Amino acid sequence: MAKNSKGKKKRKYLAEAEAGSSPGSVYIDENALKTVITIHSYNSESYSAEEVPNLKGCKERLSAPGFTFWVEIKGFKSKSLFEVLYSDFNINKLILEDITSTYQRPIFEEYDHYNFAVSRMLYLDTERNLGNDQASFILMEQVLFTFQEGYENCLSPVKKRLSIGKGNIRTAGSSYLMYALMDVIIDQYFVILGKWGDDLDEIEDRLLDKPDRSIMYDIQQLKRNLIHIRRAAWPERDKLNDILRTDSPYISAQTKMFVKDAYDHCIQSIDIMESLKEIAASNLDMYLSIISNRMNEIMKVLTIVSSIFIPLTFIAGIYGMNFAKEDPVSGKLLPLNMPELYADHGYIYTMVFMAIIAIAQLIYFWRKGWFK
Repeated sequence: MAKNSKGKKKRKYLAEAEAGSSPGSVYIDENALKTVITIHSYNSESYSAEEVPNLKGCKERLSAPGFTFWVEIKGFKSKSLFEVLYSDFNINKLILEDITSTYQRPIFEEYDHYNFAVSRMLYLDTERNLGNDQASFILMEQVLFTFQEGYENCLSPVKKRLSIGKGNIRTAGSSYLMYALMDVIIDQYFVILGKWGDDLDEIEDRLLDKPDRSIMYDIQQLKRNLIHIRRAAWPERDKLNDILRTDSPYISAQTKMFVKDAYDHCIQSIDIMESLKEIAASNLDMYLSIISNRMNEIMKVLTIVSSIFIPLTFIAGIYGMNFAKEDPVSGKLLPLNMPELYADHGYIYTMVFMAIIAIAQLIYFWRKGWFK
């Protein structure tokens, strides 16, 4: 289970636009990370990656024939970056606002000379807390721009495939690259859900072994995390469906065939997610049932003890009244005032009688099955 069961809030780097602000405004927080731009250039024969300080003057370079380009942008500290995207690449300001406002749901939109898409990139940090970052895509004919507010390296498997050069990754164009990145994001859902499935198995073992209050907190944290991943997976499914139905010239028929596979994976992750939610709910119900049964057992023991001592307490109370058999002033005998109080061996007889009552009650409770 996670070391911090209460969860960990991720730091927001970008300021949110105020209510009523002008549409298309880009707001960047002073704590935003430094912008790092890497241009990946590749074709069937070669692959190279170069870090550049900015995109000023890169439009001609990204138009070189025979190459596909992946412009990977991490960190939004540089406001001039978005000015260049608007002036040199003619990216709509509303799109730039959506890129920097990193609370968008997964979407796919078509424009005249590019397509825009958003995915939610989920991962587990070193303390097993769920990270939820936005990955934005701008797809052009031979160029793919990706945007991340942080430096998380969740897309490294695609870089490795590009460097190796096997399969369709180098020859299928920029739309296939966008699919590959989205597919990696969806595959990460399976990794996260697999770890949470193991956590639920561990919780079930703890339930059967020695349940304690921490189990309830762990289950509740898992249920909250499942809600977060559900908010990402369902819109992701709708977005992939939009890509399958689009007539955009920037998405090839070959890419759509692979997007269909990613769509199936997304549905599968949703099914796993719903199953884990049901398991978490059943584990929580089991925990509450175990606690309730434990309380019932405690109450049963207390009831047995009370039932045994009630008649014994009644007898002890009667003989504790100490009504004298003889009036201490007149010396008159009072035969109806507790004659057993001065009987020979009265104490022993009373204790034996009380023991018989207790044993008889124990036998009765045993026959009723109260001790099972």
